[in-house]
Amino acid sequence: MAIELPADLIALERSAWAEIQAGALTVETADAVQQRIREFAAESGESRLAVETELKKLVRHPEPDNGAA
Repeated sequence: MAIELPADLIALERSAWAEIQAGALTVETADAVQQRIREFAAESGESRLAVETELKKLVRHPEPDNGAA
């Protein structure tokens, strides 16, 4: 069962992933993502690892859009 991730957390991870790909990830960006993961895990009752795994899967390995022509 997929975890419903909040939009702000997804946006943070997308920013971090863009920085990683550019070879420019900052400590501040990485820390902001980890802090929000911890907060969301506590709010949702999910494990931090489950939240982080689902987040990385969503951002780094998105499902292909089968409806695209």
